[in-house]
Amino acid sequence: MKKHLMALLLLVSLLCTVLSGCGDGSAEQTPKDRAQANTINVGIAQDLDESLDPHKTVKAGTREVMFNVFEGLMKPTSNGDLTPAVAESYTVSDDHRTYTFTLREGVKFHNGDAVTAEDVIYSIQRCIAPAETGIVPVEAFSIITDIQALDERTVAITISEPSNEFISYLTTAILPADYDEQDTAPVGTGPFRFVSRTAQDSIVLEKFDEYWGTPANLDKVTFKIIENADSLLMSLQSGAIDLCAHLTSTQVAQLGEDFQIEEGTMNLVQALYLNNAMAPFDNELVRQALSYAVDKQGIIDLAFDGYGSPIGSSMYPAFGKYFDESLTGYYTYDVEKAKELLAQAGYPDGFDMTITVPSNYQPHMDTAEVLVQQLAAVGVRATIQPIEWESWISDVYTGRQFQSTVVGVDAANMTARALLERFTSTYGSNFINYNNAEYDQLFQQALATYDDAEQTALYKQMERNLTEHAANVYIQDLADLVAVRSGLEGVTFYPIYVLDLSSIRYTA
Repeated sequence: MKKHLMALLLLVSLLCTVLSGCGDGSAEQTPKDRAQANTINVGIAQDLDESLDPHKTVKAGTREVMFNVFEGLMKPTSNGDLTPAVAESYTVSDDHRTYTFTLREGVKFHNGDAVTAEDVIYSIQRCIAPAETGIVPVEAFSIITDIQALDERTVAITISEPSNEFISYLTTAILPADYDEQDTAPVGTGPFRFVSRTAQDSIVLEKFDEYWGTPANLDKVTFKIIENADSLLMSLQSGAIDLCAHLTSTQVAQLGEDFQIEEGTMNLVQALYLNNAMAPFDNELVRQALSYAVDKQGIIDLAFDGYGSPIGSSMYPAFGKYFDESLTGYYTYDVEKAKELLAQAGYPDGFDMTITVPSNYQPHMDTAEVLVQQLAAVGVRATIQPIEWESWISDVYTGRQFQSTVVGVDAANMTARALLERFTSTYGSNFINYNNAEYDQLFQQALATYDDAEQTALYKQMERNLTEHAANVYIQDLADLVAVRSGLEGVTFYPIYVLDLSSIRYTA
């Protein structure tokens, strides 16, 4: 009897946790209440970076949310192009080395200040050679030789050599020069302004009424942080959440008629990432063996009901001309070939390994479970080590203390460089410790050319290098299944990992 009572109390406690919501009480409202107030609750599976300063962002999830708050001189469009944002227009000199931007008149920061050339210069210089602790340098800005204000609305940026990718990096957020609270109270120019944050619970954004462009349709958005996959699903079913991206097909199947499901792609490279500096993955034959041992289509079919696109290197299909489809089938599923390579590498009886997985990402957990089964067929005894996301960032991504991990790697902007530079030997975020002289040389050649076709060919050679040397065991670009409560519409998919809420609206 006592056990039954305790179980009942625990269930009530869980329900209260799911429904209690953030400090503003928004989660206590019903979906109908939120529709009348023109607000929504969005579920996300991880907390954001400790600092909300966009120049300090490490997590893709932070960029996904804060895409609605910050803008650069340029901004990405849903079809993969770039369009002027804080800038109204720009010109490029005949030698392709000087970019002159005319700022859009009337653009305001969320604190009410007008954007000036001084703010643009401050923002870009902040990311060239950051003196402030935590600022993440924009490597592409290292070729800037001069940046100056020609007047209050005109900025000229000169680079040392022509670069056909440089303009893509000018999506870097423009921030007010005289504001020093970006960590906790961020201020940008986007369609939504930051209102509040409750650590490990919620982030609240409101429509910015003085936005220069097409205004947001919603008046307020509350992001609810729910790292437990079961609780996230329960929050959708209970009415506490109106929209949630990155769901699994199993979760979607349990939602019923209250939601419509929008399908896109996550635009990331999901792989079994291997620490190339740690045994046994410092042995190329072992890495190649694992690539033959893994049936990527089998993973997609078993764990994702067929949703997803198999890939064979560190590039996903949305990148169009850079994506090399031929690499997808470079390693065919071949158990005997895998065993043969393991024997050549000195592991005829296989070995033990650990797959460290961020536990709040159910798609990666599901993938890891199938990997364990597939690797067992070649004698590799894999154990899953679930860890919290913050621990994954500190231990795996930053500390590089891991054997293998299942995650998805994205591009911070729409360039091939953003996906491929991370595996150069000297790059600070080369968390797999890939070290290949030919790869480094190809990257330097790609940076040195202004010819688009030549650069594209070099990037494809880099992708082939990663595949041939089995830097990682590549799996898929995950499908992005987005649950949207009935009565809402406007989900827009981008070729990068963002969630644009400005287009979401109630239908009546």
